[in-house]
Amino acid sequence: MKTFTNPFIWADVPDPDIIRVGDVYYMTSTTMYFTPGCPVMKSTNLVQWEIIGYVYDKLSDNDHMNLKNGKNDYGKGSWASSLRYYNGIFYCAFVAYNTNETYIFQTDDIEKGNWQKYVIDGIYHDMSLLFDDDGKVYMVYGVFEIKIIELTADATAIKPNGLNTTIIKNADISGGNSLAEGAHIYKLNGKYYIFLICWPQTGKKRRIQVCYRADSITGNYEGKIILDDDLGFHNAGVAQGGIVDTPTGEWYALLFQDHGAVGRIPVLVPVSWIDEWPMLGENGKAPITMPFPAPSTAETSTTLVISENFDSPTLAYEWQWNHNPDKNYWSLSQRVGWLRLTTGSVVDGLLNAKNTLTQRTFGPTCSGRVLLDVSHMKDGDYAGLAALQELYGFVGVTQRAGQRYIIMETHDTKVESIPTTQTIIYLRVDFDFTTATNITDEAQFYYSLDGIIWLKIGARLKMVYKLTHFTGYRFALFNYATETTGGFVDFDWFKVNH
Repeated sequence: MKTFTNPFIWADVPDPDIIRVGDVYYMTSTTMYFTPGCPVMKSTNLVQWEIIGYVYDKLSDNDHMNLKNGKNDYGKGSWASSLRYYNGIFYCAFVAYNTNETYIFQTDDIEKGNWQKYVIDGIYHDMSLLFDDDGKVYMVYGVFEIKIIELTADATAIKPNGLNTTIIKNADISGGNSLAEGAHIYKLNGKYYIFLICWPQTGKKRRIQVCYRADSITGNYEGKIILDDDLGFHNAGVAQGGIVDTPTGEWYALLFQDHGAVGRIPVLVPVSWIDEWPMLGENGKAPITMPFPAPSTAETSTTLVISENFDSPTLAYEWQWNHNPDKNYWSLSQRVGWLRLTTGSVVDGLLNAKNTLTQRTFGPTCSGRVLLDVSHMKDGDYAGLAALQELYGFVGVTQRAGQRYIIMETHDTKVESIPTTQTIIYLRVDFDFTTATNITDEAQFYYSLDGIIWLKIGARLKMVYKLTHFTGYRFALFNYATETTGGFVDFDWFKVNH
């Protein structure tokens, strides 16, 4: 029997929601400030996934999402999507905190996209959509207090004079005055089930998965802890996500776990229905090794991080920009087979640099390399390969008074600088997530003048997952100006070692 091991994706895929349509599964996930946003992933066996598109290319043109006028969208952007399929239409809903709006996107073809956007004023935190048997549509949402509000039948707006009430006044079933959020609501066999996460401030003090159920949409709801486990990893609870059934009737929950600097990683657990309660895991534990869900026909690997030669006229789905890109200052056609990044604004550092191109990192270890042509840099320019989060580090090239230097810098320190006359430079970053405790994950930086002999540069970066960004560390290709605009660099390829 074919088996897999949790975490089945050791990469940043937080807040997953999941549906099945026929024999195909679809998942959406949070990507915060990265664009395009809200990735749509596809699988035929719940374990091996590929990105097939995004819900939106650009959510808003405001200063926060454009990295403009000193504003940014770090830790914000799109949060915790709800994915549903009803009467031939796919729905994806989420909030964005800097716009203070809730979005409901709709399409009749999830694989080709063409999502239509509808906007609701206000934040309906961690909302979950429910299409009830009587044709009514609801959003369940909230923190501590779980509320419900009725939508119009076409799920495009709040229904005037519709249901709008609190259905669970205190969702903290642990009794520890803990956070309760992350709602996922389902109607199954006539009962309403609301899945939530809590984070008790007493006892083990880790995230737990709870469930409330009722015979009526408005309650009374009774609650139960349905999973309290850390997968043997530093008391980091496995919790928050959706449930789905297979064509043959088995049930699974797709949850996630905070897993150090790599981010929030998906965990798949079986669901056992006991006295009409969905109990997660095996004997109360999230299994590390388990059989593939039936049926299992795919033999492909999950493809969320890829190597790239930049030969295509478009970027692969695995790439995302840090904030909204400016199309005037990046190109795949100005030098065919290369990615060109041109500076279009003067900034004070990497976190304010536009057109920084990223991919996820992954565990337990990974390595990324680039070939960089710096022939057309200007004084004050910085270009290279970064380990991107708030506490970032990078290896790259800068130019000062006509002289170029290979450099390694962190978020607060210029660690090492080496003069060079070469215009073709090879850069590399190695990530180690094997000891992830939020303080000991590390990245090491290298450069090469011939692509064969690699030399360490600078210091090992101590990587820390910061809630100010709310995303795992990423590979990042960048070029920014600190003095004058118009300089450009070309990346020939990006190669990742799995």
